[in-house]
Amino acid sequence: MRQRVVRVALTAALVAVVLLAAPLALAIRSSLYAGQRDTLERTALAAAVRVSPDYVTGDPVELPKAPTGGHLGLYDPQRRLRAGSGPRAVDAAVRDALGGDVVRARSGGDLVVVVPVSHAERVIGVVRASSPVGAVLDRVLVAWAVLLGVTMVALAVAVVVARRQARVLAAPLEDLSRHCRAVADGDLDARAAAGGIAEIDQVARTHNTMLQGLSDLLRRERDFTANASHQLRTPLTGLRLILETGLAKDDARPALREALDATQRLDHTIDELLRLARADGMPRSPLPDRSVPELLQKTEERWHGLFAHDGRRLELAGGLEADDVRVPGAAVEEILGVLLDNARVHGRGTVRLTVRDLGEALAFDVADEGRLAGHPAHLFERGRSAGGGSGIGLALARDLATRLEGRLSVTRTDPTTFTLLVPTGDPHDEEPGGSGPAR
Repeated sequence: MRQRVVRVALTAALVAVVLLAAPLALAIRSSLYAGQRDTLERTALAAAVRVSPDYVTGDPVELPKAPTGGHLGLYDPQRRLRAGSGPRAVDAAVRDALGGDVVRARSGGDLVVVVPVSHAERVIGVVRASSPVGAVLDRVLVAWAVLLGVTMVALAVAVVVARRQARVLAAPLEDLSRHCRAVADGDLDARAAAGGIAEIDQVARTHNTMLQGLSDLLRRERDFTANASHQLRTPLTGLRLILETGLAKDDARPALREALDATQRLDHTIDELLRLARADGMPRSPLPDRSVPELLQKTEERWHGLFAHDGRRLELAGGLEADDVRVPGAAVEEILGVLLDNARVHGRGTVRLTVRDLGEALAFDVADEGRLAGHPAHLFERGRSAGGGSGIGLALARDLATRLEGRLSVTRTDPTTFTLLVPTGDPHDEEPGGSGPAR
């Protein structure tokens, strides 16, 4: 990546320099040659001004100093050198200048400028100025060398800038590549960091969003598997006890009816777990559909036999006898099931389920005669359990309570008491859209 960026930048810089330097080199060459001819022309004009018409009669002519390394001479109409220096055999430039025009030419290895000298509208001679082409060529080569040096410096700066930009561009991509390798190795918590380049940051944000979605999906699948394993174990145990009891009796119909009820409760449990594991996250709070007396009756029917099998008592007490106070039955029953199972497995003595009316909410207290060890907040962390269990049930119960817009907490540690707060409302006060109970 970095080498490609450097190559692209260097190629672009080289093309730009060539397109600029080549015309500039030609312009420098043309300018230096034109400047030298202008110098020769000024020298020749200055000499022509000093030429007197009487030079043909022998009057001496004082010409300016000849150009360095060159010649400056006065020729008469007969093409003879009368003053200064220059070739004895005149060239075509001198012959053309005798016609009255200023002539610029190259003769042999010299640059030549010939200026006519006029008097009374008649050409009485010409002044020829010349300088070696090599002198101008040396200046051209020096200028080209300077231009080449500047070009090389520009290319060197372009390489430095390109390498720096290549690092800036490649660093976020390399970080994203390392992040992808970490994800491929199983680290789903890895996240790509922003690198300061908008386009690459957008790719990183999109990748992080995708990874977050995948992580949430995998977490929900793992949680569903763990929740299902945890929540179905106890009902299946109860169902097994019912069937074993029925087999021991001549008339198995009551046991079969009880087993049928147990399978229906299993079906409700699976429905609640599936709702909680929906791909679009936590669903909205379910509607209240069951009265508290009915809920307590179902709970006692479900758990009385399990506690009796363990030689323990389950007591239910509720000050609500009216059927107009309703709660989301399946969800609340599932939460109470977790709390009762937790008390059965990890608690001691008699377990009491008490319902209290707090006005805008119902409080379900589940207490046993044991004592809670450790910090209560840790009990609701998935994978942690004060009693050596799986650490799944209480975490699931709190998630279900949050879905009900309620709250589950430890209210006492000696004896151990869990309290579930469930908001209540008249189902007839719901909004037309069915958004939930009035609060």
